[in-house]
Amino acid sequence: MPTEILMPALSPTMEEGTLAKWLVKEGDTVSSGDLIAEIETDKATMEFEAVDEGVVGKILIAEGSEGVKVNTPIAVLLEDGESADDIDTSAAKPEAAPAADAAQEAASEGGSDAAAAPAAASATPAPAAPAAADGSRIFASPLARRIAADKGLDLSAIKGSGPRGRIIKVDVENATSAPKAEAKAAPAAAPAAAAAPIGPSADAVAKMYEGRDYEEVKLDGMRKTIAARLTEAKQTIPHFYLRRDIQLDALLKFRSQLNKQLEPRGVKLSVNDFIIKAVALALQSVPDANAVWAGDRVLKMKASDVAVAVAIEGGLFTPVLQDSDMKSLSALSAEMKDLATRARDRKLAPHEYQGGSFAISNLGMFGIDNFDAIVNPPHAGILAVGSGVKKPVVGADGELTVATVMSVTMSVDHRVIDGALGADLLKAIVDNLENPMVMLA
Repeated sequence: MPTEILMPALSPTMEEGTLAKWLVKEGDTVSSGDLIAEIETDKATMEFEAVDEGVVGKILIAEGSEGVKVNTPIAVLLEDGESADDIDTSAAKPEAAPAADAAQEAASEGGSDAAAAPAAASATPAPAAPAAADGSRIFASPLARRIAADKGLDLSAIKGSGPRGRIIKVDVENATSAPKAEAKAAPAAAPAAAAAPIGPSADAVAKMYEGRDYEEVKLDGMRKTIAARLTEAKQTIPHFYLRRDIQLDALLKFRSQLNKQLEPRGVKLSVNDFIIKAVALALQSVPDANAVWAGDRVLKMKASDVAVAVAIEGGLFTPVLQDSDMKSLSALSAEMKDLATRARDRKLAPHEYQGGSFAISNLGMFGIDNFDAIVNPPHAGILAVGSGVKKPVVGADGELTVATVMSVTMSVDHRVIDGALGADLLKAIVDNLENPMVMLA
């Protein structure tokens, strides 16, 4: 029996993806482990390996197809002795398109009603997907359901021969006529709760701008995910904000000295590398703040896994540097450069941008003085970093002087971190950055 290749779930949260590119064509022989396709998720384009071996008998989903649901058949493998005639391509069609499905099944099974099926389907919709006596769904093609309804057959009594036991036309035609079990009256459905308003509809917004020139930009998977997650975060996480100014002169001097010494090794440390290290060590100094929200509990983390926002075209990634407290500045610098490069190429694996307990978003290089970031769940906080600028400050001796000052804002999830605990964490971060040599101790 032909083997279906299903759309894979390449991350725990993936529900659909884009079949970006086929690396094989119909007729190719593949073995387990061979690369057969490139799948684009909301975050990355990943290579997909074959699990079984055989000949590619039929490609069901064309490359470039968007919104392909996980577990949808995308191709069929044939074993020795099987041919493309053995494939029931109706299994790959969505249940919501009965006319096209009926025509495809009738044509593939050689029935005389191949041409008439679309017209009949449009006149008489296929019955709703039936359910067995135990409430489980019965998988049957729309054409099979229609024929069973016409003949008065009970689909729960028919064994399907299609992929994964799906009932197809030939199964219904060969079934002996038996009265269909009378369905019990379904209890009246409870009135649905009114949906919370989510703003004006797309049509309503477009109507506001009738007569004005504009370009409509289609949302890709990444932008949809960012919109959904950040809307949820802002609506469900009780944010509060802590702000501090950090004097950077000691750090800039120390960084310059280190970079001169590291120059023969081709290492150049950035201010962001020091910020990552400062946050990682602060999470160890204030362990109660090194935690994540887990619905009905808080998970206190042992290691400092720090996420760093990386802007890419059309969105952003937050790759995670695991065990950041244990790594040297040069190791963090090299790892961050690698993660950022692969993030911009959308080549990160899911485990490289999931997890972490705290995040950093640095817009200082864009000339932003200060801003407030949104906590990325399940993180307990995020540090928004502005640019370092020369400012007049009052020195310890009371004299007015000039210093390089960087403004930071820490957004905190109040379910995990209270005000005093958040203040302790931010103080530890500031102390590390204003006394950078302690980070090497």
